[in-house]
Amino acid sequence: MSTQDIIKPIDVLRKAPAVIKKLPKMAYGLALGSSTNPTKVGGLGWALEKATKANPYGSAVLYKDTQLNYLQFNQWVNRIAHYFLAQGLKKGDVVTVFIENRPELLATVLGLAKIGVTCALVNTSQTGKVLTHSINLVKPKMAVIGDELVGSFNDVRKELTLGADKVYWLADQDTLKEVGTAPKGFKNLASEIQNSPSYNPPTTNQVYYSDGLFYIYTSGTTGMPKAAIFSHGRWMKAYGIFGSVMDLNHKDIIYVTLPFYHATAMAVCFGAALYGGAGVAMRRKFSAREFWDDIRKYNASAIGYVGELCRYLMEVPAKPEDKAHRVRKMVGNGMRPNIWGAFKSRFGVEEVYELYGSSEGNIGFNNIFNFDNTVGFCPLPYSIVKYDKENDSFVRDANGFMIKAGKGEAGLLIGKITARTPFDGYTDPAKNESCILKDVFEKGDRYFNTGDLVRDIGFRHAQFVDRLGDTFRWKGENVSTTEVENLMSGYPSISEAVVYGVEIPNTNGRAGMAAITPHEGMEIDYAHLLEHLRKEMPVYAIPVFLRQQKQMETTGTFKYQKNNLKKEGFDINATHGEPLFVWLPNTTSYQPLTAEIWENINKGAYRF
Repeated sequence: MSTQDIIKPIDVLRKAPAVIKKLPKMAYGLALGSSTNPTKVGGLGWALEKATKANPYGSAVLYKDTQLNYLQFNQWVNRIAHYFLAQGLKKGDVVTVFIENRPELLATVLGLAKIGVTCALVNTSQTGKVLTHSINLVKPKMAVIGDELVGSFNDVRKELTLGADKVYWLADQDTLKEVGTAPKGFKNLASEIQNSPSYNPPTTNQVYYSDGLFYIYTSGTTGMPKAAIFSHGRWMKAYGIFGSVMDLNHKDIIYVTLPFYHATAMAVCFGAALYGGAGVAMRRKFSAREFWDDIRKYNASAIGYVGELCRYLMEVPAKPEDKAHRVRKMVGNGMRPNIWGAFKSRFGVEEVYELYGSSEGNIGFNNIFNFDNTVGFCPLPYSIVKYDKENDSFVRDANGFMIKAGKGEAGLLIGKITARTPFDGYTDPAKNESCILKDVFEKGDRYFNTGDLVRDIGFRHAQFVDRLGDTFRWKGENVSTTEVENLMSGYPSISEAVVYGVEIPNTNGRAGMAAITPHEGMEIDYAHLLEHLRKEMPVYAIPVFLRQQKQMETTGTFKYQKNNLKKEGFDINATHGEPLFVWLPNTTSYQPLTAEIWENINKGAYRF
């Protein structure tokens, strides 16, 4: 860490005038988000109706050639809400929503939100056993499936607890113009809602902060994905805070290529747009080469990002028109210090509202002062405590209490659980308990363990350092090592698998690597193995590197020695001659990691 990253009083004074201008809006936003009244009316549907009233004919949603103003979009949402009310859905019910980034996804989620139904926002990369688990976990009453994902859904349909007549379909097109024809076994939602009323349902004003809005799936430290509960009140927190900080208005458009099954897009970016009555321009999947062309097409003034997105944009050769756009603000997470300044300079972006938070966590940081190289400021109660990474344990004082890390020192981030910062948690109470730390600084206190190492850089600002435990981050996604280990061990010729994250030069996060042991007397078909893994798990979770071992190194209590494996990584000079394999970009099989390939990886010759 550079000493320049430590924030000094003079730095805050320089930034203060810009922040002071926003204080009235920020105070209102913070008040909206910090209410502890569980019966306060609010949430996603409420926010849409407020924006529609304020800016009925302004841009709401833009996608390809579709442009909807707030009045049109809200009426579409209302028809969905009224239809599902007529089908008997009620507050507290759950509906699985499995649609890629397009207006139909937003309309479905908002329609259900207006009647108090909780949407299970399933990761659209999921397939096989992972998809089955994610859907059955939350016991949905119904499901809405995009045509683009019918194949993945049908592959697991027999394993689901859903009724045969409870599954809806939406064509992969502008369903307001052409509803399409549903495949056998599905109801066509676009045609079903056509005769439903388009006025605001009364239920919007019966949805409270404490009611569930959606489940967001997070790869925890153990097992299959966990469903993190995201309440309307939690969404209002993002709406109020990021809305006031971003300060978008009716003329603004925020361009979002991030998946809307994640909170960064659905709560932060969408919340900021609704707060200002601004528009959201969506894209199905991120494209580095078409990114700025889209920005100009939609006349966007802000963007949502993750660090990997920024790195990919920097890899595209510079063009004279790199600054030919009106984007001056961006909000997201994971911007690496080594490209932060260069990105702002090259593309003319002035304000980077880096944030930190998690779907299940109870605290968050936001870079409201627009400093470089920080996840920002947090007004909520938190602490950064000393942590021994080698022994994977907290450092405690003579009385058994934790010790706070000093300024400039990395430590584990923990969020105090209070009425103002509750821990909503997961669907599984046992998993909730595993995340809660008790008697941290005094008897009776409770903290949420984020599992993340951060550094205190002064004035309640932090800098992200690393992720602890059995989860690593790759391609903007959290990967559960246990989940991948279980799926790999199910492959016929693999006896044991140990999964961990390794750093590749010039990339963000950690790529997956697995040490595997074949069953005695069996050979591994590495092309077939990759084909199998692509069916069973999302692409981002598939290990990039494999290390074949005759026997796993374990501790006296039969725990795998992951630390040694992590240290050695995919270094051909440190892995004791054991066979190494790599899945290179745009290939269909693992191949031996030769000295030449290893050198090229370290030189950045491949784009992982």
